Amino acid sequence: MIYLGCFLLLCGLTHVMASYPIWWSLAVGHQYSSLGTQPILCGSIPGLVPKQLRFCRNYVEIMPSVAEGVKIGIQECQHQFRGRRWNCTTVNDNLAIFGPVLDKATRESAFVHAIASAGVAFAVTRACAEGPATICGCDTPHKGPPGEGWKWGGCSEDVEFGSMVSREFADARENRPDARSAMNRHNNEAGRMSLNDNMFLKCKCHGLSGSCEVKTCWWSQPDFRVIGDYMKDKYDSASEMVVEKHKESRGWVETLRPKYNYFKPPTERDLVYYESSPNFCDPNPETGSFGTRDRICNLTSHGIDGCDLLCCGRGHNTRTEKRKEKCHCIFHWCCYVSCQECVRVYDVHTCK
Repeated sequence: MIYLGCFLLLCGLTHVMASYPIWWSLAVGHQYSSLGTQPILCGSIPGLVPKQLRFCRNYVEIMPSVAEGVKIGIQECQHQFRGRRWNCTTVNDNLAIFGPVLDKATRESAFVHAIASAGVAFAVTRACAEGPATICGCDTPHKGPPGEGWKWGGCSEDVEFGSMVSREFADARENRPDARSAMNRHNNEAGRMSLNDNMFLKCKCHGLSGSCEVKTCWWSQPDFRVIGDYMKDKYDSASEMVVEKHKESRGWVETLRPKYNYFKPPTERDLVYYESSPNFCDPNPETGSFGTRDRICNLTSHGIDGCDLLCCGRGHNTRTEKRKEKCHCIFHWCCYVSCQECVRVYDVHTCK
């Protein structure tokens, strides 16, 4: 994980927006590292609203899975954006772990909320199926009759329970009648729905000598990388919205509608945003941009990870780097592999 907290500290970033999900900080730093050895003190988790605090105290045994879900969401964000100008940088020693980047209702904010909510649902679902949690388990009411040549067996993962936990906890603070809450709720749910959309039947054969006389199957979540790839596609095709205000019995309420009528309106599975992203080329403490100076770029790529685009036209530097690698590997019967160690020289290109 990337830590560049000194930059923001030097620039004087100390404010945390009221809408910022600062409870995500549970997934980084010393709080996360102590989850396996110390009981969670719900009152010590920063940024919890009363509903989240009650949920934490009632279901404290699944809170490590909630933190784990945010962590895998952050890690997946950093993988998906590793070659972009904004690479999902996290900030050390700051409750707003992404800095002010998420203060604006950009498509980056949309992706982070979606992948974090999906991560919470994924981690809770997996923990329930693997057995550490006692308040949940397998999805016993299987969906539909078995198919030809197989029967239900194993432990189908209960993604509905995991999504319920994510919805109750992550959405608890998104109850304001403003556009940002509406956007966050929509994108949180889109992230959770990605799990349902990517569930698959996992099967195991039973029989003598490896035959498949009997086959048992169960519903399984995919690897979380599949969810990350799926949500990155949603990021690339996210819908820009505009904010509308109208009066209801409870007062003024903000809602979102598509900005362009000639595009297909977003579905509940699509990501939405209503503010433009900064270019992230130069350091800017107000937007949380760290710039792209000294970032490694791909000289042969014409995409956003290429030196032309990633370096924002400033050019790049090239240096040589020696790396030790295994080489001339030989398989010996039976059964091990021996390798030599070779030193190879690579060109490394970094943005000016």
